[in-house]
Amino acid sequence: MAVIRGKERPSVFFWVMAGIGAVVALVFASIQGGGLSAPTLSDLLIFGAVIAAAIGYAEGGLLSRELGSWQTVSWALVIASPLMVVLTIVAIAQQPVSATPAQWAAFGYLGVVSMFLGFVAWYRGLAIGPIARVSQVQLVQPVITIVWAALLLGEVLTWSTILGGLAVVLCAAIAVRVRLKRPPVASPPPVASVTKPLPT
Repeated sequence: MAVIRGKERPSVFFWVMAGIGAVVALVFASIQGGGLSAPTLSDLLIFGAVIAAAIGYAEGGLLSRELGSWQTVSWALVIASPLMVVLTIVAIAQQPVSATPAQWAAFGYLGVVSMFLGFVAWYRGLAIGPIARVSQVQLVQPVITIVWAALLLGEVLTWSTILGGLAVVLCAAIAVRVRLKRPPVASPPPVASVTKPLPT
C-alpha cells in the first residue's frame, strides 16, 4: 500500500528481507499455535482485516503529513463514531455490561493508551516515513506480545520461541535499516519576472 499510494520504491534487498521476515513471523506464529492447518473462514476474515489495516495505515500515514498524527486519529474516531455507537448499543442489548473495577481500568488503559496514544505515535512514525520501512516494525509485535505474556502471565518461553523471536526481530531490523528511494518531489514552476519599462 505504501508503494501504491505513497509512490515509494523499495529496493530488491528490502523486499527480500521483508519477505523473509514475513515468512519467519508466519512460521513463528504457527509454531506457537500448534502448527499449520487448512484455512478457515476466521483465517480469511483476519487476512481481510490485515489488508484493510494496510490500506488504513498507508492512508493515515500520508494524511498525518498534512493534518498531524493526533488530528488524523481524532478525525478517524469522529467519522467512525456513528457506526461504533450503533454496534455498542447492539452489543449491550445482547449482553449487558458487567465488569469489575480492575476490568474497567484495563478497558480504559486499552482505549486511551494502546488505541489512542499508541496510534498517535504510530501515525507520527508513518508520517516521518518512509511508510514501507516503518511498517516493518509491525513484524516485531507478535514477539513483544509473547514476551509480555511471559512477564505478566507467567507463560513459559521455550528455546524455539526465543530463537524464532530473535529471527523475526533481526529481519525487521535489517529491513528498517534499508534505504528507500523517496518519490520525486515536483519542483514549483519558475516565476515569470515582469520587467517594467523605465520612465522617460
